[in-house]
Amino acid sequence: MEKKQFQAESKRLLEMMINSIYTQKEIFLRELISNASDAIDKIYYKALTDDKLVFDKDSYYIKVTADKANRTLTIRDTGIGMTKEDLENNLGIIAKSGSLAFKKENQSKDGHDIIGQFGVGFYSAFMVADVVTVISKSLYEDSAYKWESTGAEGYTIEACDKDSVGTEVILKIKDNTEDESFDEYLEEYRLKAIIKKYSDFIRYPIKMDVSGKRLKEGSESEFEDYQEEQHVNSMVPIWRKNKSELTPEDYDKFYAEKHYGFDKPLKHIHISADGAVVYQAILFIPESTPFDFYSKEYEKGLELYSNGVLIMNKCADLLPDYFSFVKGMVDSESLSLNISREMLQHDRQLKLIAKNISSKIKSQLQSLLKDEREKYEQFYKSFGRQLKYGIYSDYGSHKDVLQDLVMFYSSKEKKLVTLDEYVARMPEEQKYIYYASGESNERIEKLPQTELVSDKGYEILYFTDDIDEFAIKMIMKYKDKEFKSVSSGDLGIEVDDNEKDTDAEKNDNQALFEHMTSLLNGKVTHVRASKRLRTHPVCLSTEGELTIEMEKILQAMPNNPNVKADKVLEINVNHAVFESLKDSYEKDKEKLNLYTALLYNQALLIEGLPIQDPVEFTNDICKIMV
Repeated sequence: MEKKQFQAESKRLLEMMINSIYTQKEIFLRELISNASDAIDKIYYKALTDDKLVFDKDSYYIKVTADKANRTLTIRDTGIGMTKEDLENNLGIIAKSGSLAFKKENQSKDGHDIIGQFGVGFYSAFMVADVVTVISKSLYEDSAYKWESTGAEGYTIEACDKDSVGTEVILKIKDNTEDESFDEYLEEYRLKAIIKKYSDFIRYPIKMDVSGKRLKEGSESEFEDYQEEQHVNSMVPIWRKNKSELTPEDYDKFYAEKHYGFDKPLKHIHISADGAVVYQAILFIPESTPFDFYSKEYEKGLELYSNGVLIMNKCADLLPDYFSFVKGMVDSESLSLNISREMLQHDRQLKLIAKNISSKIKSQLQSLLKDEREKYEQFYKSFGRQLKYGIYSDYGSHKDVLQDLVMFYSSKEKKLVTLDEYVARMPEEQKYIYYASGESNERIEKLPQTELVSDKGYEILYFTDDIDEFAIKMIMKYKDKEFKSVSSGDLGIEVDDNEKDTDAEKNDNQALFEHMTSLLNGKVTHVRASKRLRTHPVCLSTEGELTIEMEKILQAMPNNPNVKADKVLEINVNHAVFESLKDSYEKDKEKLNLYTALLYNQALLIEGLPIQDPVEFTNDICKIMV
């Protein structure tokens, strides 16, 4: 029997493929099952045009059989089979896809589509097998043939006996090495797991002889081992069913079966798209945050299927980072796959799917916000921070997509509100959207800087996430209204009689403020009379874009940039403390120095900033007491 050689370039391709194309050896079973499915599909296509052929779907299946004693794994199908010429052309020339050629000749729009594209998947078998044997009988011939190869050295083809039409691929599984165990590909549980992972939604039954234990007949305590043939794949994927056939429980069950999370999804999105790109998708908005969501270990992405065969566990390109919390899957016939079918080429179809998915997610979230507010707030508690990161990232390029989805706690409503709701309630004379930043709502409510804005009856948004101010800086304006921190130097509020008195005090006591500024040189840019304080004696405000809360966040970063806000110490001239300051300036400069240090440190504590010298601060308090 003559041994035939692969073509030179084919030999190099085979060696490269075995060693580098596939990232996981288990992929071989996906490839061989996909080929078997294609073989059955070819009979289906022929039956459409050949009246002599009757396609009875129940007669077609794929059988996977492991023989531990002989170390063989067999994948048998009842498909169209191959002639000697087919074996020569399809298996003797690597990367020639018989399925692809057949697909081009037989176009169908009835929901069946052939999986194969490249014709290299068959050779992935050599990753786990020393010898690969193919026994096949074609629908068009009475003779059967055996193709056999040990790899790059070449192959043989000879006539053999086979009763039924179809193909058997028999793998002689490699012996274990120090680095790898190949026994797993003979274990029933492992084979079932691989089939479930990659080929669960192949449209034909995948059968295995499954072992189990049962009570012996007539016995109440003695068990016996048995084997029975079972279907190990689901066959019909949920995403190809009509939405009207499915219940919320069906989607919840799918979410749990796919291990998308331990929670229940808040909402699902079922997409069946026809147009420039054809695809189906089921997306889930989770209820709670995964434990590793805000860590480097978290991987975003959707499961990607091509004609029901799993191609990627997590296709990151299908989701923008700001929607990385979404779970689910996409199945499409339109994707351009690379040679291993494990990775995608970055093509127009993928970008169109990703764009469409992003739009659907936003629409679903807007619907949730409008119609199911309680559920949306539950979602926002888990993932609101990610939306705000999305606004901040990429220099604010996604702000138009996300700004209507973010919410902040309101000083008036005492609950989360949207920017749209805030602007709709603004009095006509109010110029800005006011906000205050702090560690918690309770601390913000006590901030001295909020007094003037609150007295005017204006609503204040509370920023408690470290990302909040950075995100707002990217939005800049919402419906032509700028954002303004209550700690900003100019609040844009009209002057009343009290503020005119403040201006007079400032002018009369300019020397006092200048003296205090010199005492705090390097700590504040200047000391001034406050227009915002009502009951509190002192506070810090800022000048410029960087606020005190932003300074605190930047200072806490690992690569501390040591950026500081331009701080201003504001004194309430209507408070009794100011009288003590004026008196000490006239009579006791040493006491003024003490008062100035105390007021500055008090302002730092109010802001949650560290005091440079706590011992000195406590000694200063003791000096006041004695």
